[in-house]
Amino acid sequence: MSDKAILFNTTRCIACRGCQVACKQWNETDEVIPTEQNSVRSVNRGSYENPPDLSPKTWMTIKFIEKPQGDSIEWFFNRRSCMHCTEAACVEVCPSGALYHNEDGFVTYDKDKCTGCGYCEQYCPFDVPRLDTNIVTGVGKMDKCTLCTTPSLNRLSAGEEPACVNTCPTHALVFGDRDELISEAKTLVTGLQTTGSRVYPKATLYGEQELGGLHVLYVLTDSPGVYGLPENPQFPIAATLQRDVFRPLTKVVWLMVAGGLALNVLIAWFRQRQLSEENSHGND
Repeated sequence: MSDKAILFNTTRCIACRGCQVACKQWNETDEVIPTEQNSVRSVNRGSYENPPDLSPKTWMTIKFIEKPQGDSIEWFFNRRSCMHCTEAACVEVCPSGALYHNEDGFVTYDKDKCTGCGYCEQYCPFDVPRLDTNIVTGVGKMDKCTLCTTPSLNRLSAGEEPACVNTCPTHALVFGDRDELISEAKTLVTGLQTTGSRVYPKATLYGEQELGGLHVLYVLTDSPGVYGLPENPQFPIAATLQRDVFRPLTKVVWLMVAGGLALNVLIAWFRQRQLSEENSHGND
């Protein structure tokens, strides 16, 4: 089975944000805004973006980027959500195994296994995962886009497209086999660079090779940095240490602790048996 992916063609995006709404509706992540903030909900923050960033209840946003072009402004729109990396730092550093790749290559998770350690949030090169901390227990649980593949709400297993793709009116979002989408994206990029009423010499395909290959691909008309994307995202060195050094050491420590407990139980059993034997001899 070939990996699946989403292709986001920025030239077709009109920033209607229908994908944001569909994501919330399907995943039932309506955000409750505290009462004390209601009075400032309509305050202009200098952008059309709403909400302003990802959160445990907002798994996807459309970013509005303004770039001066002479006497005018050019708009760039970018889909901000989980990139579903092949070399996913969040999967590698998760100590409980809550995060994993499913059969289609997407990074999903078992929320019941999440310990709220925050490593995924700390090490993601794209700053995507968010912790939702319980105000009573103080324990956090991670949330992010699963590309509609959670066990209870799996659109893909039912033969449906992800909710964001299904609702896009301009087909800026396309879902399919990753290899086929890469081929389609390269054709689009070539066309943007060479033909049309306006040529985009910096047009590029983003996601083919980055971090082993992303499962959200981008057709960009300018450099990744203009869209707020890292030019060359790297697997964090700290995440490598966490995966290759600290996690094995943690397992060793737990084995030593378990061995020590077992030894204490065994010693206590022998002592109890010895006392029983001495008491038995004394009674004789």
